[in-house]
Amino acid sequence: MRLTLARLAVAGSAVAAVFAGTSAPAMAGDVHVLDTNKTISNDRGYMTYIDDGDMFVVCDTKADGHGVTGIVQTPKAIPLDKLVITDGGDAGCDKGGIDITNSSDYRMKLTWNGGGLSVYSEWFNE
Repeated sequence: MRLTLARLAVAGSAVAAVFAGTSAPAMAGDVHVLDTNKTISNDRGYMTYIDDGDMFVVCDTKADGHGVTGIVQTPKAIPLDKLVITDGGDAGCDKGGIDITNSSDYRMKLTWNGGGLSVYSEWFNE
């Protein structure tokens, strides 16, 4: 009987250790973080939000003479453009910044200047 109780105690400790080892990462994963870097792209370029400094980078990746435009919008009946960045026709990417706050939601919109559909990010805030 004493041996059985000792085995149960050891087994119980092992099970507790397993759950303790897995519970911390699960809890950390449950935290919803809104202020992280984000990127949207199409087959002509990409737009990235860099949370550290609230910067937006727009890059044209195709030398087709059209370029791409990245727009930061806030929600309205018709979304309000808060920042417009166009890239194309030169070396490197273009960038700009605005203060992303908790008081509003924002989304990124990327458009190829040669036509076609735009790509949108999800709404986010600080």
